[in-house]
Amino acid sequence: MVTLNFDAQRCGKLAAALMLGSTLAACSNMPDLASRNTPFEAAAPASVLTPATVAQDQPATAAAAQLPMTVTAINVTVPRALSVSEANSYYPKGDIVWRGDPIGDRHAQVAQIFDTAFHAGTADMSGATGVILDVEVVRFHSVTEKTRYSVGGVHNMVFKLTVRRASTGAALAPTRLVEANLPALGGRAAIEADRNGQTQKVRVTDYLSQAIRHELARFVSA
Repeated sequence: MVTLNFDAQRCGKLAAALMLGSTLAACSNMPDLASRNTPFEAAAPASVLTPATVAQDQPATAAAAQLPMTVTAINVTVPRALSVSEANSYYPKGDIVWRGDPIGDRHAQVAQIFDTAFHAGTADMSGATGVILDVEVVRFHSVTEKTRYSVGGVHNMVFKLTVRRASTGAALAPTRLVEANLPALGGRAAIEADRNGQTQKVRVTDYLSQAIRHELARFVSA
């Protein structure tokens, strides 16, 4: 099990989506999120996020009702039990499929991506309530070389999120299972994105930083 503990103050089936091709490229810059908005005392246990909903699914009352918080620590865990696939097929089996870093410890690479993204996404939060984020990665299924340089696909990321009050350690809500899906560029669009510095790692990290802000915005004051 890979576990990262960082102080934030200090530092349809997806296979069908592979056939979307140019459609995915056209919407690649839009995060897709859709989840319920409820008070933290009775929070929904699951969220499904996409680029469009990350950007748009914000209640009109959110700014006034949102629980003001500061993230004091982020604990990211990627269990070693998660399987890794390095197969260069269109849709390999495996909990972790990642090609945005050189071949190496994929569990550690995924943990670092989540830590970097969540730190960036919460760095400017300065509310009165200190909270700790416990994050357990369940699935991190990106695209292989074969998929990326042809039709493209989906970066499918699933994680458990528990938000605890820093002063007591008590959870503010039941653990949520969050699924974040980001269109993965394919073919010429992927090559052009790399040339412009928008690598898979950059896009995934930026998207996850938006996703965590979106999830935390769902916690409202009692």
